[in-house]
Amino acid sequence: MKSGRRAALRPVGWRGIPRPRPANRHQIRRRRLGALAVVCLLAAVVYLVLRSTVLAPADRHGAEVVHLTIHSHDVGTDQDVQVVVPAADVGHTQNKPLLVFLHGHGGSDSSYTEDEAFFRALAALGRRALVVAFPDGGEDGYWHDRESGRWGAYVTGEVIPTVVGRLHLDPRRVAIGGISMGGFGAYDLALHHPGRFCAVGGHSPALWQEGGATAPGAFDDAEDFERNDVIGTVRADPGAFGPIPIWNDFGTEDPFLIGDVASDEALEAGGADLSAHEGSYWDRHWKQYLRFYASALASC
Repeated sequence: MKSGRRAALRPVGWRGIPRPRPANRHQIRRRRLGALAVVCLLAAVVYLVLRSTVLAPADRHGAEVVHLTIHSHDVGTDQDVQVVVPAADVGHTQNKPLLVFLHGHGGSDSSYTEDEAFFRALAALGRRALVVAFPDGGEDGYWHDRESGRWGAYVTGEVIPTVVGRLHLDPRRVAIGGISMGGFGAYDLALHHPGRFCAVGGHSPALWQEGGATAPGAFDDAEDFERNDVIGTVRADPGAFGPIPIWNDFGTEDPFLIGDVASDEALEAGGADLSAHEGSYWDRHWKQYLRFYASALASC
């Protein structure tokens, strides 16, 4: 056997594998720019998809939204009001009826002017469509006169006269309604101003049977609740609303269910004409709501 130095074992072809050269500054910069371009392209695609779906403006079905600002003495600040004129009445609102619709807790004048379900329901009324005013009532003003502002007087003494005057509407044909906090406000205003409205509607209205059960910030104190106790007022006088049509609806899992049922019982005792506390519930019922107001205003 021959003896000698043994050759070191190396992988076959190891000499043919070139070592990668480190990228220079130009190559690194070019790669980064390429990656950035890809990210920007993906972001643009996502934005376009969202803009055509989630971020797309509501289809107003030809309706016009008129923005008004009221320099309110009752509230002490400038307050915005969005007024929706249906397609059939754009440009000629003379002597048309008005629905004043009050938003819920945390809402604003624009809470429903981006709601396509509302515009679709309004368009479905055709020639019977209403002019609808959406005033801003503060995050938790609860639409009654209190320490933070005379929110009730603001609606009756400033919002309604301003909207009626600007659009030349019929001041005698006005209905009022609202959702949650706004539903409470609509009832409260109708009770404090008998004969002022052609109809009143509360949709999942925020109602309580006693002051100790109210939501934080809804009332200033016990006296404030007593002055604006909707259920107590109707129980004491089931005919307190007078002969006007009244609407009250609520979901079976509504947190205000007990108060709403109690108000229904009190209203029914007076022979009133009665017809889930979340956006999807209200969206499904906009057509019913607007048909109710349109019918009441047409016969007012």
